[in-house]
Amino acid sequence: MACTSCSTSDGGAPKGCKNNGTCGTDSCNKLTVFDWLANMSPSNGEAIFDCVEVRFKNGRKEFFRNSEKLTLSIGDIVATVASPGHDIGIVTLTGELVKIQMKKKGANHESNEIPKIYRKASQKDIDIWSVARDREEPMKVRARELAIQHKLEMKISDIEFQGDGSKATFYYTANDRVDFRLLIKDFAKEFSTRVEMKQVGFRQEAARLGGVGSCGRELCCSTWLTDFRSVNTSAARYQQLSLNPQKLAGQCGKLKCCLNYELDTYMDALKDFPDYDTKLVTEKGDAICQKQDIFKGLMWFAYTNNFANWHVLKIDQVKEIIAENKQKNKVSSLEDFAIEVTAEPEKDFNNAMGQESLTRFDQPKRKKKPSRKRKPNAENAIVATPAKPQQGNNTNSSNNNNKPAGANPNKPNKPNHKNSNSNKGNKPNENKPAEPRKPIIITKNENKK
Repeated sequence: MACTSCSTSDGGAPKGCKNNGTCGTDSCNKLTVFDWLANMSPSNGEAIFDCVEVRFKNGRKEFFRNSEKLTLSIGDIVATVASPGHDIGIVTLTGELVKIQMKKKGANHESNEIPKIYRKASQKDIDIWSVARDREEPMKVRARELAIQHKLEMKISDIEFQGDGSKATFYYTANDRVDFRLLIKDFAKEFSTRVEMKQVGFRQEAARLGGVGSCGRELCCSTWLTDFRSVNTSAARYQQLSLNPQKLAGQCGKLKCCLNYELDTYMDALKDFPDYDTKLVTEKGDAICQKQDIFKGLMWFAYTNNFANWHVLKIDQVKEIIAENKQKNKVSSLEDFAIEVTAEPEKDFNNAMGQESLTRFDQPKRKKKPSRKRKPNAENAIVATPAKPQQGNNTNSSNNNNKPAGANPNKPNKPNHKNSNSNKGNKPNENKPAEPRKPIIITKNENKK
């Protein structure tokens, strides 16, 4: 089937899509209809509607009559009538909702010309169908090469095999009429199958192939839109959109279908507005409309002799001036009716982390300077016990006793110039007893031998 999660289990029974309508491999959700009558049984013993909706490749749907009274549900693979042979499709809708869909598409459910369903597809039918669908992509490449050799101005967009593999339908688009009689002979000789050519429009081509629009979602024509209404540039004008063909055109090359979605709402809102070509007569001169705001009900006017300055007026004020002009009375000026537009305060966001800067990654990282202070290691630290103060004036003996452990007694001590300079002019107090020194923490230099 369409994807691995929809593949059939033993016996040909479908597992059903586990993606909940978000399958992206072969568009299992193309043109699906929500069956809101699925949990309701027919009242008063009425029989279930005997027609079902079956979907084929790329959203092609047809209605078939269940004359054999088969118990069908959504997702079942069935074999249907085709000309010649039979075709394989997937049931997409059953019950009373099919009657509404047939009425919407103009199909008469009481007609005897509705084709019927043969049976539920067996595993052999599904295998033949899968093999035929695997041939479609390489055939499309070769078919385009043959069309180029015949120098035909046509584009072969898609190929669809019949379920039994006996016929292939070639869908193509062309601007003018194309004579493809010799091309069909080459197709039949190259692919050894019956060939049917079918021309489709550019919108139908985009609906069959599918894709993602500029809004970031799947194309409407390939997911839910079935009727293609004509779209004019006036729809963009009423909605005050810029007439840029690159932005207004869809993947089919035509104007986007979504331009018609909100057009009725804009048309209803514009009924309260005066005509865009309305001219206001004042003592300062004539004024012409430059801009409209449909949602706020505002209009911008400018004098014909000064188009640089625009004046904002409400719809009621414009209608009041028009009523005065109809009585051949001139208004003094537009400034008497204009609204003072106050500038909105700008929102100042605190950018504490600097995450809004576009060049935050361009700044080079600062190298950390190595710290010169050595941290003492607890394992190699030796605590020296304070020396006992000695009486007398023997300063040399006290200095020798207070030397740290491991010091060389024979090595002369270097004079401390800083201390000697700072102690100039200060006589030492020899009679003052020596104070006990604080304990000193010394780390061993392991690198020094």
